[in-house]
Amino acid sequence: MAISEDIQQLALQERELVLPRLDAQTAWELGSRLRAMAIERGLAIVVDVRRFGGQPLFYMALDGTTPDNPEWVRRKSNVVERFHCSSYAIRLKLLQKDETLLSKQGLPMLDFAEHGGSFPLRVAGAGVVGSVTVSGLAGRDDHGLAVEALCAMLGKDHNSLRLSPENFE
Repeated sequence: MAISEDIQQLALQERELVLPRLDAQTAWELGSRLRAMAIERGLAIVVDVRRFGGQPLFYMALDGTTPDNPEWVRRKSNVVERFHCSSYAIRLKLLQKDETLLSKQGLPMLDFAEHGGSFPLRVAGAGVVGSVTVSGLAGRDDHGLAVEALCAMLGKDHNSLRLSPENFE
């Protein structure tokens, strides 16, 4: 599968994975689902669910994560807040053009990470209002875990929305 096909699949994920609302209960359900998935699979990850403007709704870190993971969360979620699409979609679009956020937008690496793992939380009738971010795995895998949890929560067919196993990073 080519990068352009992955970009199309990412856009489909973002169109299909729409929440009815983003409140504390929704964030708890999503974050708890990700935590359970990680524990079951033996993954060392950090999960963050937030509304834009920096309002945290859910945060957790499992054993094996490092003090650097929260920084990755902050930087990846800044990308979603800025562009209203997944940090992995931004990553692949930049790879296609051999660009970076610094060269394309002048955005400093200290505050923005063009790596997978942060997914926009779109609410029906309101648009993108927040993000769910996973850190601790490879970017494509961080992204995939967030999408899998959203699919399960929303009753969507994960097999039709998942990315191919091919990795472009």
